[in-house]
Amino acid sequence: MNALKILIAACMVCGAARLSAQEMVYKPINPAFGGDTFNYQWLLSSAEAQNPFTEGADYTYEQQSEIDSFTESLNRQLLNKLTSDLFKEQFGEGKIEEGTYMFGSLVLDITPSSDGLLINILDTGNGDQTQIIIPG
Repeated sequence: MNALKILIAACMVCGAARLSAQEMVYKPINPAFGGDTFNYQWLLSSAEAQNPFTEGADYTYEQQSEIDSFTESLNRQLLNKLTSDLFKEQFGEGKIEEGTYMFGSLVLDITPSSDGLLINILDTGNGDQTQIIIPG
């Protein structure tokens, strides 16, 4: 019986040694909060890579004059009307007439093609150009 008690005690001591726990320690990454100073350059380059703003650029918003705002609003309404009419004529009651139309600095060239109705849009102010094909 005495040997049994010694064996159980030995198993408990050996088992307790295997089941030891380790203390968890939090270590911050950011050097501003106590992290390693060698992480500073990596954090800075990571932040700069994600930054969409460029140094020295002027990001101020300029208020438009009332006449510029009115002109822009009028151009948008005309373009919306043209777009609405184009879709209504293409898919609705009428037929779109081919030709060239000017709206402010935009030039629309409407021509039929084998794919449908071809609309070339050119902004004469900056040279931007796009093409829209409405299937027929």
